[in-house]
Amino acid sequence: MSDALDRLSAHAEVLKLARVLGEDPDRFGFLLDVPAGDIRVLRGQVTEALHGAHLPVLRRLAGASRLLPAPVLAVMAEKAFGALLSARIAGLVDADRGADIAGRLSPGFLADIAAELDPARAVDIITRLPPETVTAVSRELRRREDWITLGRFVGNVPADVAAAGLDVLTEPDLLRVAFVLDDTSTADVLLSRVPGERYPRLVHAADEHDLWHALFLLLSRLGAETRRRVVRAAAGLEREVRDRAAAQAHEFGVLDELPPLREVLLG
Repeated sequence: MSDALDRLSAHAEVLKLARVLGEDPDRFGFLLDVPAGDIRVLRGQVTEALHGAHLPVLRRLAGASRLLPAPVLAVMAEKAFGALLSARIAGLVDADRGADIAGRLSPGFLADIAAELDPARAVDIITRLPPETVTAVSRELRRREDWITLGRFVGNVPADVAAAGLDVLTEPDLLRVAFVLDDTSTADVLLSRVPGERYPRLVHAADEHDLWHALFLLLSRLGAETRRRVVRAAAGLEREVRDRAAAQAHEFGVLDELPPLREVLLG
C-alpha cells in the first residue's frame, strides 16, 4: 500500500482507537503519520487490556449465570447489569445460552451491547442470532450513525451474517462502514454481494456526501473483478463529477495509486 493510502488507513485506525478509549479523535492526530498497521496493533493491545481486566470476577459471574433461567437473566442484563458488563460477560457464556438471552433483549439494548463488545469474543453467539435480529440491531446502529460498531461486526462475523446487517444500509452508509472495517480483507467479499444496480449509486454517493476518501480506500482493498465493477460505474459519471473525483484523488495523493480509476477520471 502506498504512503497516501496508508495515511487514509491511519485516519480510519485513529477513529477506531479513539472509540475504544472513549476519547475525541482529534487528541490522536499525532498518530496520522504512524503506519496504519502499528496503530491497529496498539488498538488490539488496548482492547485486550480492557477486556482482560477483572477477568476472574467476570468468569465467576458467567458461571453463576448458568443457575438462572434465560428470561430472568435477560431482564437483569437490561435493568441491572447494563451494556458494558453484559458485553464483557458475553464472550464467557455458552454460545447457545448467550444467543437465547440475546434473543430476549430489545434491539436498542443489543445495539448498546454491540458498541461495547469485541465481536471476535462473541462470534459464536452472533452467528446464532436470527437474521431479523441482526437486521434490527443494524438498523438501530444506522439510526445512531455508529459506523465504527457496524464496521467491527462486518469484519468479524461470517459473510452471510454481515450481509443481513448491510442490507439496511444506504450507499453512503456502505462507504462510511467500509472506511472503518475492522478486517479489511472482507471488503471484497462483502461488496461483491452488493447488487450491480447499486454500484452507480455508490460512486454517486461518494460525490454527493464528500466520501471520495472512503471510496478510494475501498478500491485499494477490492479484488480485481469487484474493482472493475466499481470503476465501470465511475466511468458513467458526468464529466464534472469525474473532474471533482480526480481533484480529490490528487489532493489525497492516490491518483497514481489506483491506475484503473485514474484512466477513467482523466480519460
